[in-house]
Amino acid sequence: MSRPRRRGRVSVVVLAGWLFADLLLVLALVSMADRPDPLADRPKASKGEAKPSPSKSPTGPRSVELRPEEFRVKGADKGDLAEQIRKNTGKWAGREAALVLTFGGSRNGEAYAHRVNALLGKGRPDMFTKKTATDDFHKLGDPASTATVRVYFYTTPGG
Repeated sequence: MSRPRRRGRVSVVVLAGWLFADLLLVLALVSMADRPDPLADRPKASKGEAKPSPSKSPTGPRSVELRPEEFRVKGADKGDLAEQIRKNTGKWAGREAALVLTFGGSRNGEAYAHRVNALLGKGRPDMFTKKTATDDFHKLGDPASTATVRVYFYTTPGG
């Protein structure tokens, strides 16, 4: 015969799980707190004066911009897709992508998004390197053989 559990009482396993989760949260916050903001220590110019040049170049890890840039591609031809990528990303030439989220249209959109992501480096190799993280998604409301590409760029030093 088993004893009925008392209501309103939390088991030791649940408490241990919450304690572990809280500990991980505290450790994550502590590890983030010791990293300096790469954009925080810029000198400010007074009114009417030229902007002073920084005494040293920024150091430390690069950051990722919070707002993505976005463009669309469509079609099935690999060469045409690579050309669309090149044309659509021209205004961001010289920047390096950190993360790319691609949303392919229709039920097979994830496979189409994967195809587009595989061609990013052919369209603009200096922007989309082997270090660029990509992820494939589908968007059921969009037509087949179309994709929306969201690009998160690294921040520019001092900018």
